[in-house]
Amino acid sequence: MSRTYTPGLKVLHRTTVEKIRQLPLKGKVHMKTGENVKPENVVASTHIPGNVQMLNIARLLNVEAENVSEMMLASIDEEIQKNQIIAETKGIFGLFKSQVKSPIDGTLANVSDVTGQAIVSEPPIPIEVDAYTSGEVVEVIPEEGLVVKTDAAFIQGILGIGGENRGHLKLAVNSPNDELTPDKIDESLAGSIVVGGSYITLETFKKAQEIGISAIVVGGFNYNDLSKILGYSLGVAITGSEELITTLIITEGFGKISMADRTFDLLKTHEGDFAAINGATQIRAGVIRPEIIIPFKEKSAELELIKEIDISVSEGSLVRVIRAPYFGIVGKVKSLPPPLTQMESETMARVAEIEFEDGSVHTIPRANLELIMTD
Repeated sequence: MSRTYTPGLKVLHRTTVEKIRQLPLKGKVHMKTGENVKPENVVASTHIPGNVQMLNIARLLNVEAENVSEMMLASIDEEIQKNQIIAETKGIFGLFKSQVKSPIDGTLANVSDVTGQAIVSEPPIPIEVDAYTSGEVVEVIPEEGLVVKTDAAFIQGILGIGGENRGHLKLAVNSPNDELTPDKIDESLAGSIVVGGSYITLETFKKAQEIGISAIVVGGFNYNDLSKILGYSLGVAITGSEELITTLIITEGFGKISMADRTFDLLKTHEGDFAAINGATQIRAGVIRPEIIIPFKEKSAELELIKEIDISVSEGSLVRVIRAPYFGIVGKVKSLPPPLTQMESETMARVAEIEFEDGSVHTIPRANLELIMTD
């Protein structure tokens, strides 16, 4: 019987996780190598220059550009307030003066005697990066950030929306087969990472946002409902920048799919524990998976590692598709034809015949498949 090997999602009971915490541009790092950090600790910070506004002083005062510097009442780099007079003509016998007021709070960045314009810059925007998870600083990237290392349970999902979030894990269902319905969540779950079972409806997700639930981890979701949450069609699965109150991580695929026992049992084991979560997903080159990190409170001399292993896929294996046009759909391997097959793009690839739940059979490149691991 034909066999192939394809990676599955990581579900690790205890492993070492390293997270790079980096600024978008150079700034200041506040921690040193060897220091312990908590998730809320600000480890690096910087400022992004504020927006600028151009003021045509020469035109507003009706003077020549070369005379603008003489009219300025504010100096370069001086902090100024909105409606503060920053330029003024001498007038006639001290009367009938023309004035220019600052339209914003900010700083006078530049004055040109060539163009007759002044540049007023808004206050810089502070940017802070926190540690995201507890752990130890093992490397400092000068002026940019650092690397945090932690002993943790680590779980990946197939797709997520929403960026980084945190909270304590709480199970809202009794079984990985249970659907997460609106009646199973209430205000007591605000700020928590809620674990569901096989499915969550759009109605339930909206209620979770209203309550202020930090994140939801569930087996399946309706693909068409994603666009109703995001306000646009997902298209290529690159996510993480969405401004959502509640991060959503799907562990199995689209539709009603029971969460893998292995994943559900691990989350259940850590109920009540703190977890850091990130829905950022990138399916194409440079694959990024949504993640759940559950740091251990104490270091262990011997880590009980469950290492990633080669996963054998054969006829009858349950797989999900991780590329368009069938992204997220689950099916069973019907056959694994040995010869290379020419695809619509005219490239040659090894393929698998996949039977979907509706009975349809599709030929899909093996590289576009991911094994669903069952215990």
